[in-house]
Amino acid sequence: MSHPTSADARRAGLAALTLGAIGVVYGDIGTSPLYTMKAVFEPATGIPLDAAHLIGACSAIFWTLMLIVTFKYVILILRADNRGEGGALALTALAAEAVRHRPRLRRVLLAVGLFGATLFYGDGVITPAISVLGAMEGLEVATPALKPYVAPASLAVLALLFAVQRLGTGVVGKAFGPIIVLWFAALAVTGLVQVAQEPAILAALNPLHAWHFLHERGWMVLAAIGAIVLAVTGAEALYADLGHFGAKPIRLAWMGLVLPSLALNYLGQGALLMRDPGAIENPFFRLFPGAWLVPAIVLATLAAIIASQAVISGAYSMTKQAIQLGFLPRMEMHYTSAREAGQIYIPAVNWALALGVAAVVIGFGSSSALAGAYGIAVTVTMLITTLLTYVVVRHAWKLPLPVALGATGFFLTIDLLLVVSCSVKFFDGGWFTIATGLGLFALMSTWARGRSLLIDSIRHEGLALQAFVDQLPQETRPRIPRTAVYPVADPTTVPQALLHNLKHNQVLHERNVVLTVHFAEVPWVADHERLAMRDLGHGFWQVTLHFGFMQTPDVPRALDGCAAQGLAVPAFETSYFLSRETVVATAGAGMARWRETLFAAMSRNAGRVSEFFRLPDNAVIELGTRVQI
Repeated sequence: MSHPTSADARRAGLAALTLGAIGVVYGDIGTSPLYTMKAVFEPATGIPLDAAHLIGACSAIFWTLMLIVTFKYVILILRADNRGEGGALALTALAAEAVRHRPRLRRVLLAVGLFGATLFYGDGVITPAISVLGAMEGLEVATPALKPYVAPASLAVLALLFAVQRLGTGVVGKAFGPIIVLWFAALAVTGLVQVAQEPAILAALNPLHAWHFLHERGWMVLAAIGAIVLAVTGAEALYADLGHFGAKPIRLAWMGLVLPSLALNYLGQGALLMRDPGAIENPFFRLFPGAWLVPAIVLATLAAIIASQAVISGAYSMTKQAIQLGFLPRMEMHYTSAREAGQIYIPAVNWALALGVAAVVIGFGSSSALAGAYGIAVTVTMLITTLLTYVVVRHAWKLPLPVALGATGFFLTIDLLLVVSCSVKFFDGGWFTIATGLGLFALMSTWARGRSLLIDSIRHEGLALQAFVDQLPQETRPRIPRTAVYPVADPTTVPQALLHNLKHNQVLHERNVVLTVHFAEVPWVADHERLAMRDLGHGFWQVTLHFGFMQTPDVPRALDGCAAQGLAVPAFETSYFLSRETVVATAGAGMARWRETLFAAMSRNAGRVSEFFRLPDNAVIELGTRVQI
């Protein structure tokens, strides 16, 4: 019997990753055919429903997929990885690191990237709503009498989806790939059947038809492009999930299955409408024969759920990254897998998204109405991604200016056109995602600025640590034969918890560790770079632990590494003394009073340090202190 070779194992691993990428990465863009063609021929766009314009619209959709997804994301953007990770915050960190010697530009890039990241949450609200509504609208095609039940049925499916999040995505995730493969197969087959009946639609593969279609629209081209852009919603997921699957599986999945299936389905919808313009009421579900309509609705619902799940899971990951980069307060997190640290559940994010999704389903009521709200967040995020990629190409990769402009300038022009086109839908619902993004940006920037002011205040009012340690030989207080760990934000000053311990208990421990946890602007920090330690003398040590913003900060486990440098931190002989600051807003030059009040409220409601750092509950002592900012 032959044994598998390492090449066989690599091929099997690549196949598994490619299948996973199909299930997770492409769920969002894979559900776009549910509503895109219908949106293009909405009365508001003013596009006649005839053969020439159908060929032109299909051509515009196809070449938008080619330009935005294939050329920009698959070929260019996937190369801009931050130690193997992608996504808005990873790219922002990479660009900020590239210009670290230019503080003003670095701050601007961080602000721009942060705003791009906040728009993802708006997408996290709209994607589940529009995908599930689009799937449930198949009920209208089955029988018009079910139209009043589309929104209630959508709400029921979404409520169930958010309710099961706490169980984790591991078990459900295994089914994602096969279901989405079946979905793309259905897209391809139904489209191919229609193309075979009306082969004239294949003229849409000629980009000149897209050019003529857009050029003849005049100023109305903005409305047309604002609808066509719905075909590429979800493209950002290619980059965001780079760390989970790697670039090669994502590229293979796109070129081998996803792009051909989407192209065939859009061409099929165009072919159907050339023969039967009345199918515009729902061109996607009209592709299916009557006997296959109910299975199609079930499959579409499953695909919509998977697309929604990918965005919800992405919101959890984005929140974790934002917390560790200092843009959000700590939140309660549940790790739903013993083996996969990336599988997390954040209750506050889950129920905030659930409320937002329910509100837009009730408020908008249909996928067509929601289409207006969808484009702006997606296109602004794409624009920000291109801008940050230019910074990476020019300053991190050190490529010449003409090369950097050549690589990104063309896409920047397209992104600007898409943003302007979607802006015309601002009052039709586009305001929602922008308002969501601005609100979250205010929260995140306030938290980051408030933490900076808090640390400055502690440093200004605190005692210098080294000077404190140097005078300890004059102390006559007893020493307890245990280890005390004091987690602090500023390692140069005496921890407030230590001063309180001295004041109230009149004792010191034999071994005192002043601990700082630092999150780098990279996703992963290797184990050999995890720990830095300095002996201050007289039983005091400064210890700094380094983690990446994708890693889980397990402090007790990381402190085991101190033993190799001569400091034992035994689990059953160690106490963790935490200083819980009560922030007091005051008039002054720090921040506007409303922002200080907001920061104080966020600080009061922040999650516990002990849970965030995985400290053992029976070894934690919290001591409070009031700090003015």
